Amino acid sequence: MSLITRLRPPPAPEPTSPEDEGAADPRRDDRPRHRILSGTLTAAAGLLVFVALVVPDQLARFKPGAFVPGAFLRIPLEGIVGAAILIALPTRARRVVATLLGLGLGALTILKILNMGFLTVLGRRFDPVLDWPLLGDGYNALTAMYGRPAATGAAIGAAVLGLAVLAVLALSVRRVAGFAARHDRPATATVTALVAAWAAFAMVGTQLFPGAPVASDSTASMAKKAVLKVPASLRDQKEFAAALRTDPYRDVPANELLAGLRGRDIVFGVVESYGRSALEDPQMGALVKPALAAGAQQLAAAGFSARSAFLTSSTYGGGSWLAHGSFQSGLWVDNPQRYRQLIKSDRLTLASAFSRAGWQTVGVEPGNTTDWGEEGDFYGYDQVYDARNLGYRGPRFGWSSMPDQFTLAAFQRNVYGKAKHSPMMAEITLTSSHEPWAPIPKLVDWNAVGDGSVYGPIAAHGKKQSTVWKDPARIRAEYAKSIAYSVDSLVSWAATYGDRNLVLVFFGDHQAASMVSGHDASHDVPVTIVARDPAVLDRISGWGWQDGLSPDPHAPVWGMDSFRDKFLGAFGGRVGQSRSNH
Repeated sequence: MSLITRLRPPPAPEPTSPEDEGAADPRRDDRPRHRILSGTLTAAAGLLVFVALVVPDQLARFKPGAFVPGAFLRIPLEGIVGAAILIALPTRARRVVATLLGLGLGALTILKILNMGFLTVLGRRFDPVLDWPLLGDGYNALTAMYGRPAATGAAIGAAVLGLAVLAVLALSVRRVAGFAARHDRPATATVTALVAAWAAFAMVGTQLFPGAPVASDSTASMAKKAVLKVPASLRDQKEFAAALRTDPYRDVPANELLAGLRGRDIVFGVVESYGRSALEDPQMGALVKPALAAGAQQLAAAGFSARSAFLTSSTYGGGSWLAHGSFQSGLWVDNPQRYRQLIKSDRLTLASAFSRAGWQTVGVEPGNTTDWGEEGDFYGYDQVYDARNLGYRGPRFGWSSMPDQFTLAAFQRNVYGKAKHSPMMAEITLTSSHEPWAPIPKLVDWNAVGDGSVYGPIAAHGKKQSTVWKDPARIRAEYAKSIAYSVDSLVSWAATYGDRNLVLVFFGDHQAASMVSGHDASHDVPVTIVARDPAVLDRISGWGWQDGLSPDPHAPVWGMDSFRDKFLGAFGGRVGQSRSNH
């Protein structure tokens, strides 16, 4: 007698319902049509439960050339354990437990779907504790690209799909449980055989597909990790709070902060999605590297020199604000919880360091369509320009509200180009290289930029997203062209308008989504410092950065959170000098 049989109470005649037992009315069982329908529904329910247990949470396995049936030829331990429990329970308890197990499986299936999306876009799995705010950001991005009706429709569709997954899997588990209970002897024998097979495959470690062992417990493992995220997130909150309280530059006197840059204008250019893959992927590098080489020649002709390396971004594929926070604060900001803690603090940022030291500070954020709110208070720029006050009257280019050249032209007109301006520090975010990379602007004569109307024909004749996104190779090509355009715009502005006092620092905020950069790409992004005065680059001679705009694979790699202290150290006073070689 098996363990499952011993656990079961003696059978007793109990009423059953077709809804949760998967049975047809006994008076109609003799009708072949109803027997076939009942069997088909039960088989479909079992298949749905099986697929929900073994389906991978990585879309890469569903792509042509990557998907193989071996990824699904698995024996899920969770299904075996669940079946054993349900077979052993009496009818009333079985209905309740089956419903709860079905809802739990539905929730884990939704988590797998979220993982698929996050792995594709952000290169990591969804964090069920910290990542809910990112869904709102995704909605905002859809609104910017496709309009509010389409974004709202997508949100409603996602909610309906989630509810459908929960309901269908709950009903499916109930139906399969009822069927197994009515055929308890063959069901018990099947479970016993599966236990033996699972144990044998587990000992041997058999895999018919890489990363998908036949003896599977992936769903249980995923559930365990999700549960353990809660205490881990609480610990992370405390650890980051302690890091916020520790800052070697907090009390440095204003006259010592950035003393090596007195009288100079500092511009930080943040190039959206400018990742290392743009240089090292053969297809994309063939488009980006020539643009960087031409840019280096253009700068050299204007008297500038450049040095480059890599930073490891705290985010990937999106979440640009996390990279901004890491770069500015000198802390590793890799999740929304840390970012919320950061902007509620008085942490010294690069912007506030320049402000304290006497610079005029300016933020240029063409991607912002509303007040920056708490973030604006934290960064503390003296003046902020965004999509509402930059004066753009031209068309959108995908998600980007305006071309990068216009953003720089507006900065030149409103701030940098004024006859008399005090030394300034500006952060300018360049958005033309933001997904979906269609259409892409083109450089025009700086005197023709005007209010942006000149870009109308360029947008009208540009490639459409619907055309570009039919082919992954075409997506990568257009992404590379957008990076080349963004860097060209920045280099052209510096060569055209920059003087001896200009120091330009530009870097990528993160790699592009994995559909472009690859599923195993690093989080590294290029970073470059450009200056006309040799004394500026002499200050960073100990960094080991490479000449030019295009760092090679052997260039130094720093964490993005290390840049603030390195920079303040190289151009600052006592504390900085003691830390500059760290």
